[in-house]
Amino acid sequence: MSRNYWITESELDVQEVVTKVTRRNAGAINTFIGTVREWTGDKKTLYLEYEAYRPMAEKKLAEIGREIEKRWPDVETAIVHRIGHLEISDIAVIIAVSTPHRADSFDASRYAIERIKEIVPIWKKEHWENGEQWIGNQKETVEGAPTEGELK
Repeated sequence: MSRNYWITESELDVQEVVTKVTRRNAGAINTFIGTVREWTGDKKTLYLEYEAYRPMAEKKLAEIGREIEKRWPDVETAIVHRIGHLEISDIAVIIAVSTPHRADSFDASRYAIERIKEIVPIWKKEHWENGEQWIGNQKETVEGAPTEGELK
């Protein structure tokens, strides 16, 4: 497991992740906290189950960190994703990015979450009141869920 990129079954601690990127030359620390939402479109979620191919997932999280280092100067990144059974409002992912200036930290954080959904081998099973479904590619949309364009 990389010092700044890991998969865990434990509850996530925002301060632990922020501490990994806190440094004297950073004027901005941006955090993204992804939580389990209750409603996806018109489907009520009861809980989620996440699974990952942990060795590859951690390598891919570190790869995202290297990509960020190439695009933004003087950056420090930490990413953790939880797997297992998650209830509504539980934290599923935390990304912390520190940079000298705020614009870069916002941009790098957004880049990180989009890349996680593209390349990291993490799958979720959504359990609804009226059924369940494995979502193999996190970018897939569930019927009734807002599309990426609607979120912007």
